[in-house]
Amino acid sequence: MKKGVLLNSDVSAVVSRLGHTDQITICDAGLPIPAGTQRIDLALTQGVPTFLQVVGVVTQEMQVENAILAEEIVKQNPSLHEALLVQLQQLSQHQGNTISVSYISHSEFKTQTEHSRAVIRSGECSPYANVILCSGVTF
Repeated sequence: MKKGVLLNSDVSAVVSRLGHTDQITICDAGLPIPAGTQRIDLALTQGVPTFLQVVGVVTQEMQVENAILAEEIVKQNPSLHEALLVQLQQLSQHQGNTISVSYISHSEFKTQTEHSRAVIRSGECSPYANVILCSGVTF
């Protein structure tokens, strides 16, 4: 049995195959997922698991270089936005690098998910609870 924190075999496999600049999306329960993109559905019911829980576990095994958010999260979901920024800052300190955060429109965000290696769906039911994580290197 795997000793690491990340036990979901589908998520673990995607993370293990990421190369530099590859992207994965972690999303809320409502984000449309492109037909050609791998869908990993973790949602059990509303709020389970939360968006931040999924981000926290995935980033324990993924080296993150950049994060992309929909600009609408700033006004439409400020508490989650702030909590995500704190989580990314803590991750930066743990990894020993700076994670750059950029914002695009929600419409552009949905288009950008087509470039993700996978979209991981949480049970989050709050607006714009989505992030595209760009893989970094550990050296």
